[in-house]
Amino acid sequence: MVDRSHVSSVGNFNPEEPYLVFRGHISDMHTVSSGRSTRLEALFNDGTGTLLLVWFQGLKWIRESIRMGTLYNVMGRPTLYGSTWQMAHPDIEPAEHDSDHTPHPLLPVYRTTEKAKSKGFSSRNIARLTDTLLQQLPPTLPETLPPQIVSKYHLMDRTQALRCMHYPPTLQAWQQALFREKFEELFYHQLDYQYTRISRRNHSEGRVFGIVGSHFNTFYQHNLPFSLTGAQKRVIKEIRADMRSGRQMNRLLQGDVGSGKTLVALLTMLIALDNGYQACLMAPTEILASQHFANFKKMLHGLDIHVALLVGALKTKEKKEVKRQLANGEINILIGTHALIEDDVTFARLGYVVIDEQHRFGVEQRAKLWRKSDVPPHILVMTATPIPRTLAMTLYADLDCSIIDELPPGRHPIITTHGTDSKRALLFDFMRRQIAQGRQVYVVYPLINESENLDLKDIMDGYESISRSFPQPQYQLSIVHGQMPADAKAYEMDRFKRGETQIMVSTTVIEVGVDVPNATVMVIENAERFGLSQLHQLRGRVGRGASQSYCILMTKDDLSRNSQQRIQTMCSTTDGFAIAEADLRLRGPGDLQGLQQSGMLDLKVADIVDDEPLVRAARDEIRSILDLDPDLALPENKTLRLHLGRQTNSQQWGKIS
Repeated sequence: MVDRSHVSSVGNFNPEEPYLVFRGHISDMHTVSSGRSTRLEALFNDGTGTLLLVWFQGLKWIRESIRMGTLYNVMGRPTLYGSTWQMAHPDIEPAEHDSDHTPHPLLPVYRTTEKAKSKGFSSRNIARLTDTLLQQLPPTLPETLPPQIVSKYHLMDRTQALRCMHYPPTLQAWQQALFREKFEELFYHQLDYQYTRISRRNHSEGRVFGIVGSHFNTFYQHNLPFSLTGAQKRVIKEIRADMRSGRQMNRLLQGDVGSGKTLVALLTMLIALDNGYQACLMAPTEILASQHFANFKKMLHGLDIHVALLVGALKTKEKKEVKRQLANGEINILIGTHALIEDDVTFARLGYVVIDEQHRFGVEQRAKLWRKSDVPPHILVMTATPIPRTLAMTLYADLDCSIIDELPPGRHPIITTHGTDSKRALLFDFMRRQIAQGRQVYVVYPLINESENLDLKDIMDGYESISRSFPQPQYQLSIVHGQMPADAKAYEMDRFKRGETQIMVSTTVIEVGVDVPNATVMVIENAERFGLSQLHQLRGRVGRGASQSYCILMTKDDLSRNSQQRIQTMCSTTDGFAIAEADLRLRGPGDLQGLQQSGMLDLKVADIVDDEPLVRAARDEIRSILDLDPDLALPENKTLRLHLGRQTNSQQWGKIS
């Protein structure tokens, strides 16, 4: 909704406003060709300044529809390109026709495309069609919310709200209608999630792990590598309470790299073993799975616990033997990659599942492991940065959360800074100083080879450039990327771990599974091309020792508003949940009941981040209703029951974290 009476001036406007109206004339329209693309540009002037209007599609229709000398309303959001303010694909209409359609200045604005506009579906024409449809509605529509809810929150009548959403008599009426529509939408979303939550708690059977026996106690007394932090002890108590509750545990364990999540996972796995069940850990890469396997074997040395590894690199004969021992119950703890979810992997008594770096797995992949037992196993998912979907489930649906918010003694927060191509010499000087102190450096690139379609730095060109700036024999470099054979990658990583090379040039294959405490610098090239979750994971490769560590986010000089927000977030915090909250705002939470990992929910008007108070109010109302009537059997809840019947999801993806 835009108020056409509030006209901004090109010479003095607020660039933070999401939608602005300018009134003036268009002149000097011309076509610009650049390579294989063509765009249409026009100068718009309102007497206070000039704005460049740009179109990339529907050029013929735009050129034919615009008349020089006509007074136009130009609507949209200007962006600064170099030193010029421009507006791409603006909404545009003749200003002298303002009164043709509405007697008031409030105008509905509908999203459309240049192709649709060329077929007659401009925002203005969509408004006319909407008005026609609204006039065909009956005088009164059936109410969809319980009367006590309508009364308590002073909600506008449904019929009135629908009309006022499109053609409000006043701005206040539109805000009241918007409040009504948002509340109703969130109310029914919360009904779906909370009904699932209560049904699961009431009806989801889980193994009862009531014993803490010799495996746990022996390890705790004799093999514990270091004293647990207070946060680790708290989290273990929370997990133990879930394990003995008789309900399936579905818990997220969040903690930054180095906070001790893996040790918590191992200790709680031992509780499963003490109760006669098997446990497994699924990791996203063979490197990380092998690292977990080596660490578990080392920590469990001397205990009668059989730990096995199942990854794609094993020979066929070795895989068959692991699968045979697993099915016979000879293996207590199985560690592996996606190989764990293959159909021929059968557990004798699977009771506990740990999923590490869970943002790297799809929902359906995790579900396959979830179904490896007749009674669903207890599930612990671990991550240093929850993906938006899982964070949203934590806040609003059915995933319990435990947080390790303490680092072991001696660890320092990583210092993160933003660098640009124009200051690369300063970066190389800093790297040399760190190497001179005996430290090591990661340099991560988004691509392996140069791409014709993407203006990004690639690892092969980067390796040559770094080799020239850090020549042998004074400096030694390693290079690792996904197209290398597994043995070649392992060789290069081992050289870096042993300190034989000072700089590791890599793609994102080192995002997880590389543990080099002596590495103190992480340089990420084209950082604007990475999501927050991945940036945080890459940053977590340093800061694993006692020395101060640094992360330098290298970008081009000109960044979009979204990229600037991501970089600023990374530089301002190392808190995984704060980063996930920012990621939630930028990317959306995904489909909580489905397979989608990110992207906005199927919400028409509400936003679960910006409208968080409404989310919580709707959730509290639904919980109050379900506390009194968990099966929605009372007559006054018939409408809610019918809604659930239409929304039933036979796959029940929402239960899978």
